[in-house]
Amino acid sequence: MTEKEKMLAGKLYQAGDPELAQERLKARKLLKSFNHSDPEELELRSALLTELIGKKGKNFWIEPPFQCDYGYNIEVGDDVFINFNCVILDICKVKLGDRVFIAPNVQFYAATHPLDAKTRGEMWEYGKPITIGNDVWIGGGAILCPGITIGDRSVVGAGAVVTKSFPSDVLVAGNPAKIIKHLS
Repeated sequence: MTEKEKMLAGKLYQAGDPELAQERLKARKLLKSFNHSDPEELELRSALLTELIGKKGKNFWIEPPFQCDYGYNIEVGDDVFINFNCVILDICKVKLGDRVFIAPNVQFYAATHPLDAKTRGEMWEYGKPITIGNDVWIGGGAILCPGITIGDRSVVGAGAVVTKSFPSDVLVAGNPAKIIKHLS
């Protein structure tokens, strides 16, 4: 397997691989253009997002600045809004359903590193996908860790650190996040 194939499969891989480094550079250049575009340049911003994001639905918007690793591992449904300063480490699939609202400073970390110091020191990493259901609201400053799923119609409170998956129709908050309330 190539390092990219290992990365996409969630296996240990070397991020310094030349193919992956080149793909990250392409994403950085697109992000620079997007993040430094004028607010009136709506068509340019939309075109840049189309080139960057793997799959995007209708009525998708990101307020700059925005950062990601590759972009092509991000899948976004219809009517999704991402506010300022979002970071998506998309070494694996990061999927946002329809009508997802992301507040400022939210971070999606599909990337992680081995707990073993020797392996980590040799610059190995791996990832786990993140899946967000439909009609989800993620509050400001939330951090979503590798491998989690948030069910439909759920709310993630501001500042929550989501380290495990949660079902549909719940409000979660805290560090680590826990269910605060079931929503009707």
